[in-house]
Amino acid sequence: MRVVFLEDVSGVAQGGDVKEVKNGFARNYLLPKNLAVPVSHNALQGVAKLAQEADGVRIKTLADMKALGEELDGVQVNVEMRAGAGGRLYGSVTNTIVAEQLSELTDREIDRRIVEIAEPMRELGFFDVNVLVHPEVKAQIKVLVYATGTDPADFEDVDTEDGDEAEDGAETEGDAEVAVANVEGGEEEAYPAETPTDDEDAESETTEGE
Repeated sequence: MRVVFLEDVSGVAQGGDVKEVKNGFARNYLLPKNLAVPVSHNALQGVAKLAQEADGVRIKTLADMKALGEELDGVQVNVEMRAGAGGRLYGSVTNTIVAEQLSELTDREIDRRIVEIAEPMRELGFFDVNVLVHPEVKAQIKVLVYATGTDPADFEDVDTEDGDEAEDGAETEGDAEVAVANVEGGEEEAYPAETPTDDEDAESETTEGE
């Protein structure tokens, strides 16, 4: 069946387009929802106007989605889950759960299908998640999965402490590398990693005296 599209239908056509579609698709979906009408002389007369109106709606929709993308970008969503030993969850965090949290934060209906989670989250921690707000608009959010009965702020503090410990470890390793470099560079004296104790000094003097 040839139809004239009255408005955009994602992945199918834009408002004002004249296309051949399957009869069942037209009768069961397009026509009942007033998204298209069968081709007729009158319908074809209004194609140019329909296309212009669809362009206006498209521009407004894009602007709205850009605003939503800016609102979502960088947002952190905290999800409370029951967890066992080693931080493994009893269950998993899905795009449906994240979409519900985003809907509460923004007071707007967020479709779970635009929350891009390749595999459900099955452990505690931080996760970066993309939200495809519009084909031309993408936002990135952070999801914190924390254990039931704990404070998400405490989880963040622990995460920060781990980072500090890692930095301290990096400094220690850096010092060791410098010491090795000095020895390999042929310097006559390398600084020991630790200062000898008094007992060790005494032992050294006794040995020299013998």
